[in-house]
Amino acid sequence: LPVLYSLVFLVGLAGNILVIVVLLKYKRLKSMTDVYLLNLAISDLLFVLSLPFWSYFSVDQWVFGTPWCKIISWIYLVGFYSGIFFIMLMSIDRYLAIVRAVFSLKARTAFHGLITSLVVWLVALLASVPELVFRESFNEHNYTTCKPIFPGNFTTWKLFSTLEVNILGLLIPFIIMTFCYSMIIKTLVHCRNDKKNKAVKMIFAVMIVFFFFWTPYNIVIFLQLLEFMGVIKDCQVSRSLDYAFQVTEILGLFHCCLNPVIYFFMGEKFKKYLKMLFKNWQLPGYFCKWCGVHITYHTESTSSFHTQST
Repeated sequence: LPVLYSLVFLVGLAGNILVIVVLLKYKRLKSMTDVYLLNLAISDLLFVLSLPFWSYFSVDQWVFGTPWCKIISWIYLVGFYSGIFFIMLMSIDRYLAIVRAVFSLKARTAFHGLITSLVVWLVALLASVPELVFRESFNEHNYTTCKPIFPGNFTTWKLFSTLEVNILGLLIPFIIMTFCYSMIIKTLVHCRNDKKNKAVKMIFAVMIVFFFFWTPYNIVIFLQLLEFMGVIKDCQVSRSLDYAFQVTEILGLFHCCLNPVIYFFMGEKFKKYLKMLFKNWQLPGYFCKWCGVHITYHTESTSSFHTQST
């Protein structure tokens, strides 16, 4: 487990920082799509930053105290919710660009992208508040753990927290994305556009990857809820669910470092911007700044992050 956590942390940290740098340095958020891509990278980065704590916890006990137990759990869940919300918004953005093209001319602006992004962050922060309220560093049988300690009716809170993750993190996004992409496919069948198709393929890949890596986790925590409520009583099934939870959680963790990989392999503009970035970071150019010599690299002007804005 620690090796996997470390691998995801390093790859996710480097990949998402590169996406953020490329967007801010070369794109400067000129379209709604770019705003959502930036926020998605920030969401994944938040998620990644919590991993060193969980890595240590997986091999030892929780030694960071209650305040960090609350904060790290909160950051983890904020990154989870905001990530799926921004993938959902990117699907809506593509739907507007392709299916509602006339309306999208006024709607798909960077300003509107910023406003909807702020709303998403607010919803993600509020949805994650129970982690701040109920998470505790708790000593049990000489072992300190970090887990939610619900007051009063434990069953009600357990039911609420599980269904919240299932509904906000899977069900609602699945319904909205399914609608958006079914309408997009229906439209593209009658009107083909290579640039639009490339953009759709990239965002569709982001969506598929998310559901592939997080749906098993959502299913397992729902089954654990059924076990907790006494619907599932078989001891062998209970042991299998404990193992399945660890496996699906690790699978979900890998998701946060895959979006940058998708951008690289499916986004021609991103590859070009990345080459420009590394070219400008060449060591001779860096040292010449200190010796007073200015070197200018001539780069080709490009119009969009992964494809031309629609």
